[in-house]
Amino acid sequence: MLQTLMVKLDPTPEQHKMLCETMKRFNEACNHIAKTVFALHSANKVEIHKTVYYPVREHFGLSAQLTVRAISKVCEAYKRDKSIKPKFRLDGSIVYDQRILSWKGLEMVSLITLQGRQFIPVRFGEYQKARMDRIRGQADLILVKGVFYLCVVVDASEASTYDPVGVLGVDLGIKNLAVDSDGMVHSGEKIQNVRAKSDALKARLQSVGTKSAKRHLKKLSGRMARFTRDSNHCISKILITKAKDTFSLIALEDLEGIRKRITVRTKLQRRNQSTWSFNQLRLFMTHKTAIAGVPLVYIDCAYTSQECPICHCVSKSNRPTRDKFVCTCCGFSGPADTVAARNIADRVAVNLPIVARFFAQSQAPSL
Repeated sequence: MLQTLMVKLDPTPEQHKMLCETMKRFNEACNHIAKTVFALHSANKVEIHKTVYYPVREHFGLSAQLTVRAISKVCEAYKRDKSIKPKFRLDGSIVYDQRILSWKGLEMVSLITLQGRQFIPVRFGEYQKARMDRIRGQADLILVKGVFYLCVVVDASEASTYDPVGVLGVDLGIKNLAVDSDGMVHSGEKIQNVRAKSDALKARLQSVGTKSAKRHLKKLSGRMARFTRDSNHCISKILITKAKDTFSLIALEDLEGIRKRITVRTKLQRRNQSTWSFNQLRLFMTHKTAIAGVPLVYIDCAYTSQECPICHCVSKSNRPTRDKFVCTCCGFSGPADTVAARNIADRVAVNLPIVARFFAQSQAPSL
């Protein structure tokens, strides 16, 4: 499995200026190449190279390999949506490969700039240091709030999956971000409260409009996204640790297309739905389970919140409220999200021998 590590650069003021100038010129060249790509309606790198290579080198002063990487960046962007002309920010990333980037031990990296190669010190923690011997392929130079980082791709070792002896079902939601079949609840109340305070503060600052307010808004930029990402990281680690300790398989509901199926009636519901980061949690689970060797499957989530785990009666009436489940047939009751997680686990447990056989063959099933 490939993993991306953020490595912080520590350039001198002169080197920082060189990198900024190189980044600006590189993206100016990308915008120039985008005009040709869009006019020719072609994402063929060989044909585009023949057309723009020498003019771009002469006009923008880029090195040979930086020009090649600019052509590649534009063609890849155009492939994603051929109906529009790609447009690149002047502080957009620069793609470096092994010809224009080399590591000088763990303390320094050599990067090509408009003024030639520069040896720039790097700073990273123990987590990155333990993985720097697995660097593979190219790296992206990015600028975040005036600080340069290298996004380095490394190989992450994957553990062999064990033979599961049980199933840990996980129900995902907005009010409760995740609830497992053992009854553990990971509430989303804290995220909603933080988001409400953040939105209110931003609204007040925007209404003021002073320079100080704009500086404060800039300082708040990205804070909510980082808080949400940290919460999803913590939830995924807890679930995976619990499953690994009990040799259980994790069963998640497949929520693809859920936003189109959900009906919202109020502005608050619409905001909660649009900011629901279930896919990010799913990606974290997929990544971390592969590294930890924990089996993971996705199942159809239809009627998991309406089915009774005892008599298997399916009815909307089984959910008198959002938080409570009461079966209209047998009278079984309990927290609605826990019941849904239990149903998810039961659906996989029925086919556990088959699922275990799939994992033994290194194939991840989707039920």
